Amino acid sequence: MIRHSLAALLATVIGFAAVGEASANDVRIDQYGWANSAGGKQGGYRNRIRVHQDGRFNTMTGQQRGDRNLSAVGQQGSDNYGATYQTGDRNQAGIGQFGSHHTTILTQDGNGNIAAGVQVGRGCEANVAQGGSGNVAAFVQACD
Repeated sequence: MIRHSLAALLATVIGFAAVGEASANDVRIDQYGWANSAGGKQGGYRNRIRVHQDGRFNTMTGQQRGDRNLSAVGQQGSDNYGATYQTGDRNQAGIGQFGSHHTTILTQDGNGNIAAGVQVGRGCEANVAQGGSGNVAAFVQACD
């Protein structure tokens, strides 16, 4: 009887662990260089934040409230700032910044929106806001 109870308890614990992992939020940060910073806040389930920074004084912040949102930010160079704010479900935001002194802010409030952009050179600024559902926005900037 004790063996069956332990087996049932073990199966229950493993089952809860599997559910926890399947619905967990996920953050991955890779930083190379000096004085880079990244952080964020997630509420909901299966949200993902991915950050890759190579250089110095690069900053990223991400906030997600909802389910299955994705934020991906890559910055190479110095003094770049990227921010993603997502409210809703299944939104995707991507920022790529190469060079220095770039700023990108992507805000999504709704479901199934996609926003992505790349900035190259020095001193580009972008601010994209999406409200509603199924919107798509993309930009590429080369600044000097």
